[in-house]
Amino acid sequence: MAAHLSYGRVNLNVLREAVRRELREFLDKCAGSKAIVWDEYLTGPFGLIAQYSLLKEHEVEKMFTLKGSRLPAADVKNIIFFVRPRLELMDIIAENVLSEDKRGPARDFHILFVPRRSLLCEQRLKDLGVLGSFIHREEYSLDLIPFDGDLLSMESEGAFKECYLEDQTSLYHAAKGLMTLQALYGTIPQIFGKGECARQVANMMIRMKREFTGSQNSIFPVFDNLLLLDRNVDLLTPLATQLTYEGLIDEIYGIQNSYVKLPPEKFVPKKQGDGGKDLPTEAKKLQLNSAEELYAEIRDKNFNAVGSVLSKKAKVISAAFEERHNAKTVGEIKQFVSQLPHMQAARGSLANHTSIAELIKDVTTSEDFFDKLTVEQEFMSGIDTDKVNSYIEDCIAQKHPLIKVLRLVCLQSVCNSGLKQKVLDYYKREILQTYGYEHILTLYNLEKAGLLKPQTGGRNNYPTIRKTLRLWMDDVNEQNPTDISYVYSGYAPLSVRLAQLLSRPGWRSIEEVLRMLPGPHFEERQPLPTGLQKKRQPGENRVTLIFFLGGVTFAEIAALRFLSQLEDGGTEYVIATTKLMNGASWIESLMEKPF
Repeated sequence: MAAHLSYGRVNLNVLREAVRRELREFLDKCAGSKAIVWDEYLTGPFGLIAQYSLLKEHEVEKMFTLKGSRLPAADVKNIIFFVRPRLELMDIIAENVLSEDKRGPARDFHILFVPRRSLLCEQRLKDLGVLGSFIHREEYSLDLIPFDGDLLSMESEGAFKECYLEDQTSLYHAAKGLMTLQALYGTIPQIFGKGECARQVANMMIRMKREFTGSQNSIFPVFDNLLLLDRNVDLLTPLATQLTYEGLIDEIYGIQNSYVKLPPEKFVPKKQGDGGKDLPTEAKKLQLNSAEELYAEIRDKNFNAVGSVLSKKAKVISAAFEERHNAKTVGEIKQFVSQLPHMQAARGSLANHTSIAELIKDVTTSEDFFDKLTVEQEFMSGIDTDKVNSYIEDCIAQKHPLIKVLRLVCLQSVCNSGLKQKVLDYYKREILQTYGYEHILTLYNLEKAGLLKPQTGGRNNYPTIRKTLRLWMDDVNEQNPTDISYVYSGYAPLSVRLAQLLSRPGWRSIEEVLRMLPGPHFEERQPLPTGLQKKRQPGENRVTLIFFLGGVTFAEIAALRFLSQLEDGGTEYVIATTKLMNGASWIESLMEKPF
């Protein structure tokens, strides 16, 4: 069991166990020794479900990464390919299978598509002459992966681009994932939504429920509400720099499947670091989730509030170690020794987070970070959004990273409901002349996604939205916050404000603003079988599952956790998404790779 998945109102270990069971059943179908050939992208998400020990119990002896030409030698009976349904991967698999056939003793080949089988991929394998070589061709519906006690992600890397620029496969997967959750945790009585994609997912869910006329779901519902939110309802939030501890780790180093890789020199014990030789070169890899007590406490705080927590913790830990001098009797010594492993783990955790905080501080105290943040905050509070910005001009002239420039220009565009045509043309011309004309397709994608566009109708709705939803707060208490705006030191994430207002007093109070935001807003009820209607006790919190279609940032997650911890009788949130992301990874997913 993964303890950190069961601390909340909803025990997400139930989901983890269900997907582990499905994996074990598939492995047992392939009797005998096995080698798994992994699509590299899947190894991270799978690591959150099943460690190597589970695979080993089911006779998995070797694991390889999917690469062209021949597979490494392995004395096993079965070779299983774990892959996403992508045509380019089928070509590599065919190459592997054909080279194995020439090698000698026959192997049994199997293929497991994650999360869905694809007729196109099977046709490609047939065209390449290898489809008949596979004994089992199955799908493993790993739609929603539990990351933490209140967090699920599909980790579908192209979901936003798919939803808004291409086909909408990931919406089908989202609906399937929600059906799986309802099978395990009961029917969700009320569905609210905002946005075109949200409407489609709700329609698919209702249709799937009608088609699944099997046994009535007799599980007592754990969730009271589902809120489906399109990412393009709030394009602003991911573009701004996150200012929570976890958000900044992600902004600066990137968190992948709960792990972060950090520069190793900060994590060398002092004695070793003094000599200057034998310094490690391998990045320091740390897992970040709420299983670690200290991280659970500081992850969602504004970075400016983290230092004081770390120094308090240091005092507590050092006082605990001093206790050893007071232990006189055998009983006292025994008690001290029994607490030692926990104390040593706490000391190690403190050392790691002190090092990470120092690394982040080096960035946040730099002049450029301050300048960029100032410009972002001016845009978000509505200052000078309608003319060419001199800081952005300087960034382009000094050829700062293109993603940084695009993020700022898109932020300005969103905060102005689109840019005046001559301002937009100026930025585009400068970007193409400085970074290369191959980026014209990227600019086209950003425009199509609504991130960088001309202002239509000459009207800027952002000030009305900002005032009505209180998106900008001047007096933010970063140490002891009273409002969600602490996660961006002034800006309250629009997406989270919508969730907050839905919970209390309801969306009727903001009908006018909802109409200004893209896509329809709606409410659906799913009838519950008799006897399963939920009666809330006085002071008991509602549980809302909020699903971000197109991605969510750690700052938004922090803001929702902040709301969950407010007074009794409020709402606790479980967060689901197509992808955990930040502004940089989001813009990168929309960039066309030059040929």
